[in-house]
Amino acid sequence: MMKKLIPLFALIVIAIGSWWAYTQFVEVDPLPDGLVQANGRIEGDMVSVSSKYPGRIARITVEEGDSVSTGDVLVELEAGEIEAKVRQAEQAAEAVRHEVEAVSSQCEQTERDAKRYEELYAEGTATKREAEQAQLADTVAQEKRTAAEAQLNQAEAAYDEACVAQDEMTLTAPSDGIVTNRLHEPGVIIAAGSPVLTLVNMDKLHLKVYVPENRIGQLRLGLPAKIYSDAFPDQPYDATVSYISSRAEFTPKEVQTPDERVKLVYAVKLAVTDNAEHRLSPGIPADAVIRWDESVEWAKPRW
Repeated sequence: MMKKLIPLFALIVIAIGSWWAYTQFVEVDPLPDGLVQANGRIEGDMVSVSSKYPGRIARITVEEGDSVSTGDVLVELEAGEIEAKVRQAEQAAEAVRHEVEAVSSQCEQTERDAKRYEELYAEGTATKREAEQAQLADTVAQEKRTAAEAQLNQAEAAYDEACVAQDEMTLTAPSDGIVTNRLHEPGVIIAAGSPVLTLVNMDKLHLKVYVPENRIGQLRLGLPAKIYSDAFPDQPYDATVSYISSRAEFTPKEVQTPDERVKLVYAVKLAVTDNAEHRLSPGIPADAVIRWDESVEWAKPRW
């Protein structure tokens, strides 16, 4: 009889030991009601640095990983056609400018002649016909000056436009950030609108997480959150809920949920409030705790 009971006792001991090990090392207590945990990856809004005009890359001043500030020169392009247009527009404007000066001098003379003949006609020493001819010559000269000045305005506008195009060949940083991709090298000819570099603003990052369908109703925009990274598990980063998707989707493979039976989740973005020392960067995984009940104390994620 004892020999028959030994296997039964062994099974009971194994079951009790397994239950104890599970409760001690495997089973995880859920977060307090009022907190929602989720995980995902840090993301940032990418900014492409591209040229409005085609050209050859003459110089790139930065490498991947470099920090840049708004207005820093990043890429210099060269395009013979644009440089030729600048010279041509400058020469055309200069020629019209000389014409305006000549016509203006002529106008000064015709104005004096018209005034003098008017006075002579009043004194009786000049005929009416002579006075009218002098006035007509002055009117024609004034019209020529007006036309020349309009032509000069057009020539100067063409020159300014060519200069703007030339300035566009120097690409500067549109915002502060980190260079994430250097897509081309010097010597390459790029088309108009082709990106040369991509930047990401390290002070405007967000964590994109996925919240189970049965918890999404507890969230709203503006709720506070804490973000935890593996590199700094004891230094959470403050964040706020900045986006909640209106559509559910199937759980992405790389996303972990407390209940693996959950199939539908909602994408939620948590805007990082302060990325101290830029320790968070796009692509790194992170966990988050979102608090929807202010009376509940913060707690770390539990998986």
